Formats: sequence, structure tokens, C-alpha cells
Amino acid sequence: MTTDIQSASITVPGASLYYEQRGTGPVLILIPGGPQDAGVFNGLAVALAHRFTVIAIDPRGNSRSGFTGEAEPLSVDRAADDIAVLIETLGEGPARVFGTSGGAQIGLNLAARHPDLVSVLAAHEPPALHLLPDAEEALAVDWEIHEIYLTQGTDAALQKFFEIAGMDGEGEEAGPPPGEMSEEDMASFARTEANMPYFFEHGMKPLSEYEPDIAALLATDTRIVVLVGEMSEGDIAHRSGVALAEALGQDTVSVPGDHVGFTFMAEDFANKLAGVL
Repeated sequence: MTTDIQSASITVPGASLYYEQRGTGPVLILIPGGPQDAGVFNGLAVALAHRFTVIAIDPRGNSRSGFTGEAEPLSVDRAADDIAVLIETLGEGPARVFGTSGGAQIGLNLAARHPDLVSVLAAHEPPALHLLPDAEEALAVDWEIHEIYLTQGTDAALQKFFEIAGMDGEGEEAGPPPGEMSEEDMASFARTEANMPYFFEHGMKPLSEYEPDIAALLATDTRIVVLVGEMSEGDIAHRSGVALAEALGQDTVSVPGDHVGFTFMAEDFANKLAGVL
């Protein structure tokens, strides 16, 4: 199995886009959620590397994908365009794409606006709040978190974020005890912590306020598969995934774990994801 990492960056308008590549086979792009970066997929990428050329990215504004000028608020269109440039630069399209959480929102935008570059999109629990019957209430919670960040700081906003995500301060974003983390995972966790201020101020609202273009997704030849965690039923991102699948006229596919099951159940998650792809 080829698990060695090759890291590189490409230039995109106004920023650079960092990515890590492992394995051989058809190209599979991994898009992390929220403040996370390519490191959150360490275990998943290794588990998939004997079946795919796995390319995990740091989205624009996170970790090693910096702006060339002043930092800008997150744009879902621009984030999807960055991945389109990456696929075109690699010359290996159309690619398979897996996006989780906010990364799934970016993947949905990519599939709707650049369908020729995506053969299959696996969208894992996208926070597509506009599709929920209680959308107004769900969006108001995000606005509350944003206000908490502005008035009380990152820690208070993070605690509220964990509550609505169904993690209550646990999970990959919170991080396992240091003794249980590899050096690689500890570095990824530290970068994610450093990304939190940008996420709360500039990223969270655009990601959750993005409404997938259902008509465009139904019209494309790209195969869309909506994944939800076996352990996250009732959580807001799980409900959003179900609502998206219903809008697309399909059933969801259950995958191991909760909203971050791809981290602590990487091998099982990889096997299910490979079958979907």
C-alpha cells in the first residue's frame, strides 16, 4: 500500500491551495469541513490509498492555504472554483469527490457549477440549513454563535457550536487526549484551533447559509450520494443530509460513526465510502 504523502500547493485567484496526495488509482478529492484541513483525513486517506489517488485539501483561508493579500470572507463559489482549478491542474478529471460538513456544501457547489469535473460526489452531512422545515430557527442559532464569538470569544463560540453539532465538546474538533494522538494528528488539531477565529468570523455563516442548487444537481450527469452517520440521527447536520436527499428524490446512505466518524472509524468508513464511489 502506498501511503507516503506528497504535498504541494497551486496558485488560485487571490490565494494558494495546499493539498496532500497519497496512493494510486482514480483521483478522489477530500474536502474537510469548517476550520479543518487535510490533516483531519490522515486515517481515512491511508485506508483509501490502495484504491484511489487520494488528494486532501486545506480549503482557502485554512491552515496552509493562505491568501495572497488581505483575508476575505469565505465564498462557497470561490472555494468550489479553487477545487475546479486543482482538478484541471492535475489533468485527471472528472474526479470523485468526498466532502464532509461544510466541505460537502462546497462539493455540492462544485458539482452544480462544474459538473464536467465531478463524476461522483459523496456529500457527508452537509449543513444545508435552508432545506430544513425549521430553517429559520436553525439559521438563527448560527447567527447566535457568530455573535457569541464577537462578544465572548472563541472558546464560548466553540462550546455552543459543539452543542448544536451534537458533540458537546467531544469529537475530532475537540480532540482526543494528547496521549492518544499521533504527532501528525496533534499538528492537525493545533492548526484547526488556529483556524477557529477565521471560521467563526468569516466561514461558518456562508457555509450554513449556502442553499444547494437542487435543479442544477438534478440536471447534471454527476452522481450525487448523500451520506449520514449511523450515530448522528437527530443532529442538525444529519437532518440536513436527509432533507437534501429528499430534495434530490433519493435515500441517504448510512456510514459508520457520527458527524466525524471518518476520523475514529476510518477503516470502516473507508470501506463504505469506497463502495459508494
